[in-house]
Amino acid sequence: MASQWMPLMDIAKDVQEGKLKASDLVETALKNIDENREYKAIITTTEARARARAAQIDDKIKGGEKVGRLAGVPFIAKDNFLVFGAETTAASNILKGFNPPYQSTAIERLESEGAICVAKANLDAFAHGASTENSDFFTTLNPNDKERVPGGSSGGSAAAVVLNMTPFALGTDTGGSIRQPASFSGCVGYKPTYGLVSRSGVVAMASSTDVIGPLTKTVSDAAVVLDVMAGKDELDSTTIDRQENYTEIDTDLSGKKIGIIKEYFNEGLNDDVKKVVNAAIDKFKDAGAEIKEISLSDIGMALSVYYIICPAEVSSNLSRYDGQRFGYSYEAATDLEDSYLSSRGNGFGKEAKRRIIIGTYVLSSGYYDAYYKRAQIVRTKLINEFEAAFKEVDYMVGPVAPTPAFKIGENSSNPLQMYLCDIMTVAANIVGIPAISIPAGVSGNLPIGIQLMAPKKADKQLLAVAKACEAIL
Repeated sequence: MASQWMPLMDIAKDVQEGKLKASDLVETALKNIDENREYKAIITTTEARARARAAQIDDKIKGGEKVGRLAGVPFIAKDNFLVFGAETTAASNILKGFNPPYQSTAIERLESEGAICVAKANLDAFAHGASTENSDFFTTLNPNDKERVPGGSSGGSAAAVVLNMTPFALGTDTGGSIRQPASFSGCVGYKPTYGLVSRSGVVAMASSTDVIGPLTKTVSDAAVVLDVMAGKDELDSTTIDRQENYTEIDTDLSGKKIGIIKEYFNEGLNDDVKKVVNAAIDKFKDAGAEIKEISLSDIGMALSVYYIICPAEVSSNLSRYDGQRFGYSYEAATDLEDSYLSSRGNGFGKEAKRRIIIGTYVLSSGYYDAYYKRAQIVRTKLINEFEAAFKEVDYMVGPVAPTPAFKIGENSSNPLQMYLCDIMTVAANIVGIPAISIPAGVSGNLPIGIQLMAPKKADKQLLAVAKACEAIL
């Protein structure tokens, strides 16, 4: 494993002062990626463009020009972000060969501050999964145990950060896809409030729950990345106003009211996970936090709601991949209908097809009211329940996943068991609140994270409490 990177702001400061060269940092990142290729975290690099951008930054500094606050900091983007210098495939065969005509807003904002994207990370195809085993290309290996998954769908991004390929990586979180791999692999994973970071230029999965966030080594680094990306974007009408600053955060737990979600500690929770999470909560209490058990009686329905709403939106979003406009097209088709069927049949993997079928079913005539409409009603009920709970406590705490990282292939033949990996993360996406996973301990050599949640738009406050918790774990 490569040596640790310095904090993001320290790297940028040394580049700005001429103590480090952006070009050297890019070469270090590319070397780290190459030396860890056995973990299969990376789909492709953007080395030509990364080197050119690094040279430009070095030239600006040499000429006395101002550079951004992330000047020279290399990073990796999940391969569902549109990025210049490489194909964007979302780890799906149907998008092989697609070179994006523009970049995502998140990438543009990071680059405007001098950050340099050096590679695209592996994921479950179209972000459909919890292990990266659904990638059409290969399965990423857990950086702590090569026989286990790194989590998903942002498994490549999480593994890359833990393996020190770059100081940070970008992921997407639709039902836990940043937090769960952060827990399984052993890093910080932050899911902002829905709409705080623009989704423009990111391959859509489920549009009403998709969120973009960072995977980092520390909460402070996550706050820096969020601070650069956050805010309204005219290319994404769902974006919301940002808070003034996400990096100036208080780190005092004293007097903070933290609610333990009772329903997350049932018989389905692995004993080691329970032990690590309870030990962490005891430390929070010793540091002055006021701990209170709370019950969210409807949270047990969150997973069912998610796996109705999510496939419905997936089926709609994937309809654009028809073999006619971009991406894979079946060349031997005899007519238009054959082209549609064969392009989608050969281009999509099993999980994408499964979600298309489920989503189309719940949206179809005769079933819409019974499934999709009812799921949206329960979603509103969950939103109200969370809002009521946040009147009693400032934050909520619980496990990220019911188990540590599982073995590759262990759940592959059981889609329901794989979906249950999201049981403790989907609620935050359904109700649109911010949530974070921070390392809390280990089970053997496997890391275990703890999840913290806050009310909508309380991202700055959540980062502050997470930083305070991180300091005592």
